Amino acid sequence: MAKNKTLKYTLEELKEIKEKQQVLDMYIEEIDESLNMIGVVGNNIKAIIPRDEASSIVGDDGLVEEKFIVNKKGKVIPVCIKDIIENEQVELIMSKKILELKVRRWMYMHLKPGMKLKGVVVSTTEYAAFVDVGGGVTGMLKIQDMSDTMLKHASDMFRVGQRINVIVKKFDRDTGRIELSYKEFLGTFEQNVAKIKEGDIVEGIVRNRIKTGIFIELKPNLVGLAEHVNGVEYGQKVLVSVKRIIPEKKKIKLIIIG
Repeated sequence: MAKNKTLKYTLEELKEIKEKQQVLDMYIEEIDESLNMIGVVGNNIKAIIPRDEASSIVGDDGLVEEKFIVNKKGKVIPVCIKDIIENEQVELIMSKKILELKVRRWMYMHLKPGMKLKGVVVSTTEYAAFVDVGGGVTGMLKIQDMSDTMLKHASDMFRVGQRINVIVKKFDRDTGRIELSYKEFLGTFEQNVAKIKEGDIVEGIVRNRIKTGIFIELKPNLVGLAEHVNGVEYGQKVLVSVKRIIPEKKKIKLIIIG
């Protein structure tokens, strides 16, 4: 994203923005050796985010970890004003930490199960994806809450940096822990199976092998069970014939044909 050179702020406006902790966009031009982020706000107002203002999350050494900083060069990020330096030219000390704490306070007051949020996937593991739902606040999206498909790794469904919608499943106000869900956006069994009929040949992805057969993902939230065949592996695309649909049990029986 290119930096915004069109917005102009007077000193009085900047002071009011600081007082109200309003959010501004800052373009990061460079990151110095001390991991301070240097850039501009609005119409080329010089700005810096000191390392200790880059996040409210710190490592064991008490410092903001590099991973929250090094990938920000060339990007526009939302921040709040921490301080205004009035020299010959106004310079701004910006803070991502203030914004994160502001978002956390709002979430503590308002977050509840069932609420829909927009987020960005920041990391993936074998058991979950971690999603930034605003201001650096991260929620956990477990594998079983992504879809009804049996996945081995969250990266089988999401990539880091991907923007997704999520639903708050649980929120613990004492710990700040947020559990998220995604599969509600993928439709019900009845909705997903509506365009499939017995005898159809469709493409699927091998997701799991158990004693009674092989689970094949037909859609992100629709899985069928195929009879065992040799030579197929997890993640492989296969052609299957729809042998039987059992709506009352939400099951689909398949035959792998290629």
